Amino acid sequence: MKANYKFSNICGTVYQQGNILFTPDGNTLLSPVGNRVSVFDLVNNKSRTLPVENRKNIAAIALSPDGNVLVSIDEDGRALLVNFKRGVILHHFNFQKPVKDIQFSPDGKFIAVTHDSHVQVWRTPNHLVREFAPFVLHRTYTGHHDEVSSIRWSPDSTCFITTSRDMTARLFTLDPLEGFRPKTFAGHKDAVIGAYFSANGKFIYTVSRDGAVFTWTAKDEPDDTEALQPVSSALASSIPQTRWGVHDRHYFNLPNTRVVCTTFHPSSNLLVVGFSSGVFGLWELPAFTNIHTLSISQEKISSVAISPSGEWLAFGARRLGQLLVWEWQSESYILKQQGHYFDMNTLVYAPDGQTIATGGDDGKLKVWSVQNGFCFVTFSEHTAPITDITFAKYGSVLFSASLDGTVRAFDLVRYRNFRTFTSPSPVQFSSIAVDPSGEVVAAGSTDTFEVFMWSVQTGKLLDILAGHEAPVSALAFSPTGANQLASGSWDRTIRIWNIFSRSRAVEPLTLSSDVLSIAFRPDGVELGASTLDGQITFFDVRSGKQSNVIDGRKDVSGGRKANDRVAAVNSSSTKAFTSLAYTADGSCLLAGGNSKYVCLYDVREGEGVLVKKFQISENLSLDGTQEFLDSRKVNDAGINIDLIDDRGNASDLEDRMDTSLPGASRGAGDMSVRKHRQEARTKCVRFSPTGRAWAAASTEGLLIYSLDDTVMFDPFDLTLDLTPQAVLNILAEGEYLKALVLAFRLNEKPIIQQVYERIPPSDIRLVARQMPDVYIPALLRFTSEHLEKSPHLEFDLMWVQTVITAHGRFLRDRSGEHAPVLRAAQKALGDVEGSISRLCDENTSTLQYLIDQSVVKHGLEVDMSPNGSDS
Repeated sequence: MKANYKFSNICGTVYQQGNILFTPDGNTLLSPVGNRVSVFDLVNNKSRTLPVENRKNIAAIALSPDGNVLVSIDEDGRALLVNFKRGVILHHFNFQKPVKDIQFSPDGKFIAVTHDSHVQVWRTPNHLVREFAPFVLHRTYTGHHDEVSSIRWSPDSTCFITTSRDMTARLFTLDPLEGFRPKTFAGHKDAVIGAYFSANGKFIYTVSRDGAVFTWTAKDEPDDTEALQPVSSALASSIPQTRWGVHDRHYFNLPNTRVVCTTFHPSSNLLVVGFSSGVFGLWELPAFTNIHTLSISQEKISSVAISPSGEWLAFGARRLGQLLVWEWQSESYILKQQGHYFDMNTLVYAPDGQTIATGGDDGKLKVWSVQNGFCFVTFSEHTAPITDITFAKYGSVLFSASLDGTVRAFDLVRYRNFRTFTSPSPVQFSSIAVDPSGEVVAAGSTDTFEVFMWSVQTGKLLDILAGHEAPVSALAFSPTGANQLASGSWDRTIRIWNIFSRSRAVEPLTLSSDVLSIAFRPDGVELGASTLDGQITFFDVRSGKQSNVIDGRKDVSGGRKANDRVAAVNSSSTKAFTSLAYTADGSCLLAGGNSKYVCLYDVREGEGVLVKKFQISENLSLDGTQEFLDSRKVNDAGINIDLIDDRGNASDLEDRMDTSLPGASRGAGDMSVRKHRQEARTKCVRFSPTGRAWAAASTEGLLIYSLDDTVMFDPFDLTLDLTPQAVLNILAEGEYLKALVLAFRLNEKPIIQQVYERIPPSDIRLVARQMPDVYIPALLRFTSEHLEKSPHLEFDLMWVQTVITAHGRFLRDRSGEHAPVLRAAQKALGDVEGSISRLCDENTSTLQYLIDQSVVKHGLEVDMSPNGSDS
């Protein structure tokens, strides 16, 4: 089995902190997610995450005007220079101090960066040339008495204006001008959040945190009509020479509300303001006309951006993890996404592999699309953390178990909760399983140590399985339909129940430690169980004997927390797997636990070989990502400075206050300690039914790893005379079967596609029948992938039909081995069916409309004709 899984996307989190921004074309939105950057394509409705990681959570990002260079800066001031279009890191750089704002000049030649109370301007590095020291400092600008909060360039890139917490804004020129002294814009009574130039350079607007907007114009300007004239080079260069004075003062007048973030669109003179109450407003300047006010969040808006065309407004709310894109003219949402408020506990793939469902500590159940990375439905019926979820094998039914004492069934066609299962006495459910037929659902309790079974159709309680002496931590039905239910418990036993037999005598399988997770192999013959001592034990289900053991303590252990008294090697908290998942063919086992590692084991024929270790995060803002603690972080009192609670230093009063009730911090840790830091850990791992991807519910969100086939050269049966040119020569001679076989032996996608598309439709049946069996899975997989991306619909459908007709018996006899390939084909055919049915429905409606219009028109013509009027 291939193990070259690469990180591809983050689904469960859309925004964490920092600034959001649009690309120059306005079609794409960039959002910081932890120490990564997610890219949301608003036109094609897709999302992806760049494959680069900062050292810590990102505090500021900036994109060059040509869209080639992305700079992302973390909380400590360490920056990455990234080629945005390719997603490749070009350079690492340290600005030495935390950065509040970073802005490219409009001509793209310079980068202005805040540096405490100073401003540094650097020359923009070339993204095409690799240099040893690409960052060259142009100048450092001083004058502010407190830290600088924002920078804004003039339209001609000759000067820029900065704002600071010292309640002033200052105007600087890029290069020294004779007789010029930096202008100071004073008069605000609170910290200035933003300052902006108008498009014609006649006005400067400053916005302060207390809700005041000042308009500044030239003091000696005789006629106001000149402000409406178009911008010229002479006018733009006169910005530094102008004597600026306050022209007008405006106030938002919202009581107990502060301005958190602002942005300005010069060409349309629109000022967008985000307030601490979750309300945003849209004002037209300089008249200060309120166009729009809307409450979009329960918490304060952390970041705001406006598209280059001025049509779309993007908002990020840090506390709730919300990302919103609002079209203010039509008053509609372009994008509205929110992650789980607390930790994500569990996940499950749908049987078709196209959707993923996740459950979290916030009691919400979210369903995500794998193709575009967006959440399309959220169920909030549960009132306590969701502990486990599972899909029925057939049909669109999703089951969830929660600590609120209910098990709920959700219909993903009508998006409703159609069944709620409860126990006779209230208990908390920790695990759930559904039998292959989808008729019986079972849930294990943490209070009474029993397993409850209900009928899905009637909702009635069928049976209560008692016998465990500790909380039931895991449940699993045999996938082969043998009516066997396995339950693992903290009493160090696994019980395999025959649920429809009259006898309840069960011989428990005893293990060396508490059972944390269990999983059946897809053929139902083997059962794997992870225990608290870090071992994965395998049992033969039919004989009840132990068949293999993997000692994974050294594999999974890693990472020392900031408050750990022992080294990472001796820490026991990270040395156990809490989640197991088999691949579709049963050859490999994926295991994740309370550490930064996810392990992939080869478990064929009694082996237990570690194939690969995946590190889910390198984010130093999380606990447990470092093997050794940094002694430089310890102060004179022997306390780690990362653990000191600095909330009292926050600038806003609402950030300084601790409003949480004692004991009410559900899922967020103990807030009475010095400081709570999130840990890097994996709560649940699952393989996609197609075998091409796997997902992990981690601290940072839903991480998806998929096979990267683009850069892999994996020849099947290579010989010296087998070259791309030889394949093309054979293809030119018309020997299609031989060319296709050689292309699959070479295993290069462009060559396979070229040969595949050159085969005439009349020869498809003959070539497919004579294709050797060893290449059939590869051919079917390639055809399925081609079907999803290619316009040759009938051509691909002919291939699929012919291959399955000619080699159906071969695929059926090895269905377990080729299950991922068959599922991929099923997924591709399902997509095609859905798109064709949608197209037919639209065409039917259009044709019906045209027919109705022609009938109406014909009726009018008949009525207006002389014969019609006489009759």
